[in-house]
Amino acid sequence: MASGAAADPASSLQQNFAASLTAVPAEPATVSGAFYVPVYSSVAMTPGRMRADFSVTLSVHNASESRPLTLQRIDYFDTAGARVEAYVKGPVALKPFGTIEIFLPVKDVRGGTGANFVVEWAASGEIAEPVVEALMVGGIGSGHYAFISQGRPIRLVGRKQ
Repeated sequence: MASGAAADPASSLQQNFAASLTAVPAEPATVSGAFYVPVYSSVAMTPGRMRADFSVTLSVHNASESRPLTLQRIDYFDTAGARVEAYVKGPVALKPFGTIEIFLPVKDVRGGTGANFVVEWAASGEIAEPVVEALMVGGIGSGHYAFISQGRPIRLVGRKQ
């Protein structure tokens, strides 16, 4: 799996998930979208004292049975909104029902308590909306915790039609 500490996360992603990838479609994209995925590499357990660190696994699933899903951007941001890592240098395409993952180990706390991913996607025709979610796993003392954060589509609001 790709790690935030990898020398070239984009190359690692393509190597580790080559079986899930296919050629980027030659047809122009007719539909696109983006997901915002809040993740928690660290969580404050008590104010200013105790912190629990978590591993993070971001999963991007192509929910289409028949069309490839093009991933145009997967960026990781920290609590202050600064980009920490870019995981895609150019478009990559997921096979139908294919999945890729990005793994951040427990020791990688660069994102902090308000970290997030942005995943931009496109397709060359009608397609099932991708499924994007993150699994956080960690513990403190003898207690272990695991939770999921679902990606939320990024949509503009407040514009008059």
